[in-house]
Amino acid sequence: MNTVLFAVLAYLIGSVSFAVVVSKLFGLADPRTYGSKNPGATNVLRSGNKAAAVLTLLGDGVKGWFAVWLAQRYAEQYGVGDDGIALVAIAVFLGHLWPVFFRFEGGKGVATALGVLLGLNVWLGLATFISWLVIAYAFRYSSLAALVASIFAPFYYGLLFGTDIILLAVLAMSGLLIYRHKQNIGNLMAGKESRIGSKKK
Repeated sequence: MNTVLFAVLAYLIGSVSFAVVVSKLFGLADPRTYGSKNPGATNVLRSGNKAAAVLTLLGDGVKGWFAVWLAQRYAEQYGVGDDGIALVAIAVFLGHLWPVFFRFEGGKGVATALGVLLGLNVWLGLATFISWLVIAYAFRYSSLAALVASIFAPFYYGLLFGTDIILLAVLAMSGLLIYRHKQNIGNLMAGKESRIGSKKK
């Protein structure tokens, strides 16, 4: 029962869409109405407001980290095992993808996934982030960087910890992230994908 409660709380934490909240606070247009129509930091950056984009990135990342940290901090006290931690990792990510507070119109989960990975293990998160950073710097495509990083994340986890229930959660999260980028994959193949920092149209 406690495991279910932790998962529900994680989903609700993940359902806070910082792209929408921060845009409203800054008086910007709803990010679901322009650019890629994705409520995430990359699309908020297309508004031209870098501060709003940074706050969105931090907020989406911190909520992923916080949900996992909270579960780990109180797991033993409430009899929640590794399966519960794995469920929390997936639940907060699902909350971001399909947020109950915003008509289930969520982002693609890149920052939240990174937050989850950092919560699971700092080195895991850093290795994945460096992979994202290298590809983003080299090619200027946020989506391509996210796809590459999502492929490497389970590999890094396996190297660090071997195979366990949490690796399955990381694999599921990577699979969902790739699925959410299906349109970006098509755009990349067609040469139509927007580069990092491009303005909204």
